[in-house]
Amino acid sequence: MSAEGLVVSVDGVVARVRLSRPHKRNALDAATIAGLHAFFASPPAGVRVAVLTAEGDHFCAGLDLSEHVRRSPMEALESSRAWHRAFDAIELGTIPVVAVLKGAVIGGGLELAASCHVRLADRTTFFALPEGQRGIFLGGSGSVRITRLIGMDRVREMMLTGRRYGAEDGLRLGIVHELAEANEADARAQALAESVAKNSDASTFAMLQSLPRIAAMPPEHGLYAEALTTVFVQSDPAAEDRMSAFLEKRS
Repeated sequence: MSAEGLVVSVDGVVARVRLSRPHKRNALDAATIAGLHAFFASPPAGVRVAVLTAEGDHFCAGLDLSEHVRRSPMEALESSRAWHRAFDAIELGTIPVVAVLKGAVIGGGLELAASCHVRLADRTTFFALPEGQRGIFLGGSGSVRITRLIGMDRVREMMLTGRRYGAEDGLRLGIVHELAEANEADARAQALAESVAKNSDASTFAMLQSLPRIAAMPPEHGLYAEALTTVFVQSDPAAEDRMSAFLEKRS
């Protein structure tokens, strides 16, 4: 399966989704955004997790500016909303997504990474938000998703200064969860994906759907939603089987 700028393959329960515009450092155009939305809004039957990778030396250099030099306000608005829909389909979709980051992860590329659930970076990775130097603003959900990861103040500093942060900085700031050597990143991501795929359907649903919404609620509302989610997940027969297996193994 493939779309312009995107190549998808499926091996068992794991799908590999590869950005495929290396001549543009995998900058995102409208067709690639549409392909991401189409895949993650309706992943193939039987797929339980996806690994998001990129062709070439860079994960994603952000927005393909060649599409945006002359656009009407309404065209620019609809483009931004298309990015929001695509990245919502990733973060709030039905399958966990493991992102393998390398090289440039800047602007819209960082917005894309922030929508994924597990982020693994190799040591070539660097992060930046150069929107301020280009006379534009975050338009692919970064003002929500990236600020949720590292805070508004850090995002503002990155946009004002155009400062680049390296892979170690990304781990320290909380942009990524794990670092790997360049020749080990793909294998490590595959191992993570296979482990994630073993989680039960109900708990995966709760982690993808309930957890981000609870985090956005006032505390008293979040605690109530947490209790309801707990009842839902623990009423799944798989939960009883897994807890019994754990207890029996421990004893």
